[in-house]
Amino acid sequence: MKAKIKSLAGIFIPILIGLGLMWYSYDSFTPQQLQQMKAYFVTADYNYVALSLVLAVAGYVLRAYRWKYTLSQIGCQPDFKLNFLAVSIGYFINLSIPRSGEVSRALILKKYQDVPFDKAFGTIIAERIVDLVVLILFILVALVVEYHTLRDLLLYYIPIEKLIILIVIGIAGILLSTYLYFYSNWKLILLLKTKVEGLKEGALSVLRMHDKWPFLIYTFLIWFSYVLMFYATTFALTETDSITIGSVLVAFVIGSLVIAFTNGGFGVFPILIAKILLLYGVPDEAGNAFGWIVWISQLIITVVLGLFAFLVLPLYYKKTNNSLS
Repeated sequence: MKAKIKSLAGIFIPILIGLGLMWYSYDSFTPQQLQQMKAYFVTADYNYVALSLVLAVAGYVLRAYRWKYTLSQIGCQPDFKLNFLAVSIGYFINLSIPRSGEVSRALILKKYQDVPFDKAFGTIIAERIVDLVVLILFILVALVVEYHTLRDLLLYYIPIEKLIILIVIGIAGILLSTYLYFYSNWKLILLLKTKVEGLKEGALSVLRMHDKWPFLIYTFLIWFSYVLMFYATTFALTETDSITIGSVLVAFVIGSLVIAFTNGGFGVFPILIAKILLLYGVPDEAGNAFGWIVWISQLIITVVLGLFAFLVLPLYYKKTNNSLS
């Protein structure tokens, strides 16, 4: 019962927070501003939105194809169709509990290809580690290109004194966690070590794989498709079609972080994107409209592909198993 309550809380609390932020943000707009935002939705060029959706699907395809390299390394014969369906379901499930989709991908491989869960999950962890490195590189590039703008934004929302306190707390937390992991005999820590050992083979598969360069090329293509997807949407509105690539990169990085640590950025993504674009002279109404257009379009493709995968997965593999028997 308690586990069920915790699970439901993990789903609904972020959604309620997102709804609260939405209400707080849009309650401050005048009726005229809300009408202007509605006008942006009506006059947007949705051909560019459609292009962004094509790029989003390309990202799914590239991610599914890249997965074969880590799976091959642990002795699994990858099936691209299964990989694609698993990736689609994973993104869909991430809308409920952040990062839960990774677990679902490993469970699907366990069910349909009998790949040990720990090893399959390890390959996903390996991918995420590489993706995290790429995201950090994007952050560093954004910091260099738009240093002054990001500094002003950070200091505006988090005073320097609080920022220093947060950094100190973060470092202390990392040091304490490291000490407990290596030297503690608590049952919970020992259980965690056991699980980590089971993940090592998959997580280290990137370092041992023979096809490192194709894997890295596909990683680059995945992230390139993400950036292009975001950039293509800027042309949907006149107010955003002339912003610089630097401002696009900053907004993309912030948006990626929000999506990674929330329920797909629900309620938060459009607001933060608008705040970023406001720094570059984009009116708040246009920035909010742009943020919602990006978020809603990506939500649609996530839901459509997710539901499609849920429907097709059992039917396809039932048919495949019947043809083999």
